[in-house]
Amino acid sequence: MRHEEEIRVTVPRLIAGEAETWHEAAPAAPRIAVLIPCYNEEVAIPRVVAAFRSALPEATVYVYDNNSRDRTAAAALAAGAVVRREPQQGKGHVVRRMLADIEADVYVMVDGDDTYDAADAPAMIRMLLEERLDMVTGVRVTDAAAAYRPGHRLGNRVLTGVVRMVFGNRITDMLSGYRIFSRRFAKSFPALASGFETETEFTVHALELRMPVGELQTRYRERPPGSHSKLNTYRDGFRILNAIGLLVRRERPLPFFGILAALLAAVAVGLSIPVFQTWLETGLVPRFPTAILSTGLMLLSFLSLACGLILDTVTRGRLEVKRLAYLSVPAPDFRLPTR
Repeated sequence: MRHEEEIRVTVPRLIAGEAETWHEAAPAAPRIAVLIPCYNEEVAIPRVVAAFRSALPEATVYVYDNNSRDRTAAAALAAGAVVRREPQQGKGHVVRRMLADIEADVYVMVDGDDTYDAADAPAMIRMLLEERLDMVTGVRVTDAAAAYRPGHRLGNRVLTGVVRMVFGNRITDMLSGYRIFSRRFAKSFPALASGFETETEFTVHALELRMPVGELQTRYRERPPGSHSKLNTYRDGFRILNAIGLLVRRERPLPFFGILAALLAAVAVGLSIPVFQTWLETGLVPRFPTAILSTGLMLLSFLSLACGLILDTVTRGRLEVKRLAYLSVPAPDFRLPTR
């Protein structure tokens, strides 16, 4: 009855124009955190901190020092950053610590070597919020050969091509160190890598969960004089390739073990053909070692296929759990920062 009385009272007031006017509260501005992993970047880090404080004055800039032997921490602190330390050596360990420790709505992650353009950060954040994305990658564009060496460029194309072929054709620069993340990405990312292969994990995590992602071209420049790259072309390249192989085995077990099963079966059949022909002609099997080897390889083939089928079911269950963890974090809904 009370509800009906309220309706009878409200309708005349609406007609008479006496009803209260309700305004939906505007979404708050997002909390933005700039995350900079650092190792021996005393020369470059003041420039990076200053550039991002200028481009994103509303953001908090965090520098995580990873056992630097120079004055990286002191230089970052003097430039106005919040400085913290991660004793476990390796970029992957630093990324894990940063994403676990820092609470924000938008995460800007960039290398501390002053090779990425901070002026592009507002546009990347705007893309993330306007299109409700979970990751925006800064695609490196440069004409400076020293900034993006041919070997690194080729390696990135090869490794990116492998990931595109296996996990989906939605990325063009898998190894970029300049990325914007939503909170739901950051808090659902498992961060299992220890080194530079963490960028591969970022990409595969987003593609595997079919997250909405985007890319924006950004200028890539040379390091400042006196700053030196920590990336070893061959060692870290093999580590990244190994990481891709492990991710394929873990996230695509049926194709991985299915291909292995097909190869084993092909070798087994190839070895058995002469033995089988001899048996048809003579009724004898004089090549027992070959026959036994062929049988063993075929058994291994069936075993590999069975492992792929079982692990595919396990992987689907893990994927559902990761998807639920991702969905447990609210989607971004914020007022875009005005410039």
